[in-house]
Amino acid sequence: MSPAFERIGVIGAGAWGTALAQVCARDGVDVLLHAREAEVAGEINAAHRNTPFLAGVDLDPAIRATVALGDLADRQLLLVVTPAQHVRSTLAALGPSQAPLVLCAKGVEQATLKLMTDVARETVPGAPLAVLSGPSFAAEVARRQPTAVTLACGDAALGEAMARQLATPGFRPYLSTDMIGAEAGGAVKNVLAIACGVVEGLELGRSAHAALITRGFAEMTRLGTALGGRAETLAGLCGLGDLVLTCSSPQSRNMSVGLALGRGRSLAEALSGKLSVAEGVASAPAVRALAGKLGVDMPICETTAALLAGEIRLEDAVTGLLSRPLRHET
Repeated sequence: MSPAFERIGVIGAGAWGTALAQVCARDGVDVLLHAREAEVAGEINAAHRNTPFLAGVDLDPAIRATVALGDLADRQLLLVVTPAQHVRSTLAALGPSQAPLVLCAKGVEQATLKLMTDVARETVPGAPLAVLSGPSFAAEVARRQPTAVTLACGDAALGEAMARQLATPGFRPYLSTDMIGAEAGGAVKNVLAIACGVVEGLELGRSAHAALITRGFAEMTRLGTALGGRAETLAGLCGLGDLVLTCSSPQSRNMSVGLALGRGRSLAEALSGKLSVAEGVASAPAVRALAGKLGVDMPICETTAALLAGEIRLEDAVTGLLSRPLRHET
């Protein structure tokens, strides 16, 4: 059976974008990867490597790279893997498109408090949309280690075609029609991962770590359902699954930032030298503001945002959370 999409574009040649290009590159599919840096595009084309963002991984020779966004104009499917705060400007530069867009960035736009699907509808109004989210480390996906994710699309038939296209023996997309739930999970888990890193850095123990993940999941579910998402979506791969992964390993860029903060480093020091973006740092103030706008109680995310903004000290953050009034769990 021939692939549904024979020409695929991936916008964003960071670790995750490069890994997804690796997923797409098979069975004669033409994969074009857009990189901002000429040296990254040059290395991908000449040596089939992306050393700055995905070191040690041999890329499929079928993957080609370009620095010209206009080269992706003929693509039948576009995976948008730029950082959340740059999705609007990237799609504006892309221009009008009828190709389906798979949104892979996880976050809330700071300036508008909008999810990425809202940003895409405003910027490329004619394009069908889907959301790809779930527990996935780029290096593992690129090496074809087993990974399962959520692929959410309002058009069930289009979602099924995308899932068949992306599915490999090592990469398994589970279908959903709940794009809002998928987006909410991805945005909030990055903020919670910073908090879990702080707990780890402060050496507060595994019990505290488990409690934070569980109560953080409650916050994620409250926000997701307030936005119109479904609780069962948040209990799946794109919510709880992604939360467990991101909060449990220093491979997570967001957790590593929190780990550095918990060990007494400043935010500037924690971010120093990192090429890849820790989405939770940018999303924390937006999630905090969105929760306030919707009247959703999110004390862990609120405290994390205040800590990143320098409004409170580590000791006060921990004390504040532990001294909250007792309440029923559900």
